[in-house]
Amino acid sequence: MNRLNRTDRARVLHLLCEGTSIRAITRLTGISKTTITKLLVDGGQAAAWYQDRTFVNLTGRRYQVDEVWGFVGAKAKNAKPEAKAAGEAGDIWLWLVTDAETKLVPSWFVGGRDSDSALIVMDDLAARVTRRIQLTSDGHRPYLEAVEGAFGADIDYAMLVKMYGEAPEAAKGRYSPAECIGIRKTTIEGSPDPDHISTSYAERNNLNVRMHQRRMTRLTNAFSKKAENHAHAMALHFLYYNFVRIHRSLRTTPAMAAGVTKRLWEMSDVVSMIEAWEAVQTRQSRLAA
Repeated sequence: MNRLNRTDRARVLHLLCEGTSIRAITRLTGISKTTITKLLVDGGQAAAWYQDRTFVNLTGRRYQVDEVWGFVGAKAKNAKPEAKAAGEAGDIWLWLVTDAETKLVPSWFVGGRDSDSALIVMDDLAARVTRRIQLTSDGHRPYLEAVEGAFGADIDYAMLVKMYGEAPEAAKGRYSPAECIGIRKTTIEGSPDPDHISTSYAERNNLNVRMHQRRMTRLTNAFSKKAENHAHAMALHFLYYNFVRIHRSLRTTPAMAAGVTKRLWEMSDVVSMIEAWEAVQTRQSRLAA
C-alpha cells in the first residue's frame, strides 16, 4: 500500500472529521477504501495517544457526563447471537465528559452501558483534574458506584433526571421522541451548586458527534463494522473537536479555552501529530526487536 503524502492525509482526515463516509471519500479523492481505513486507524490511535498525554492537570470546575448510543455491524435486535456474544455486532455506547465552561472533552470511552464502562470513565476523569469538581450525570445507576469509587467524598456530584410523557399528537411520527414534562435534581455527594446542575452541554456534544461522525448518523449504511474502528473514529473526532474546530460561542477551540494549547490547530498539525506517533511506534518496534 502506497503511503499518502501530507496534503492527501490532511484532506482525508478533514473529510472524515466533517462527517463524510469512507466510500464517499473514495469517490471524491480516488484513494482506496483500504488506505483511508488504515489512515483512520492510525489517526485514531495517534489521537488517543496524544490526548491521553496532553489532558493532565486540568483546572476545570464543572463537568457533565452522558452516553451516546450507536451500534456496530447490526442493531442488537438484528444481530446474530454468536456475533453479539463476540462483541462483533449490536449496541455500542460512547461515554463522554464535557467541561461546562471550556467545552473541552477530556475523557471518553467506547464500550457497553454498564458499571465497568462507567468506572473506566470516572477513573480517567479523576486522574486528569487537579481540584474538587462539580459533576452532573443523568440518572443512570452505574454512575453512583463509579463516581464514589473514583472520587470518594472529594466531589460535588448531582444527578439530573428527566421525566417524559407522551409525544403530542401533532408531533408523533416514526422517530418522535417523548415529551420532557419535568426534571428532578438530586444531590448525591457534597454541595453542588443547583444553578449548575445540568447536562445540557453534554447532550449538545452528543449532537456534535452525530453531525461530525458519519458512522453515528441515523438511517444510513455508514455505521461501524468493527468496534475497534468505531473507537478509533471517536478518538479522532475528539482531537478534531478539541483542537481544530472553532467553538461558535467560545470563538476559539476548547483546548485553547482550557489552556491546553496556545494556538489554533490546522489539519497539517494533526498530520504532524500522527507522524510523531508513528515515530514512537517505529522506535518501540526496533527496541522490541
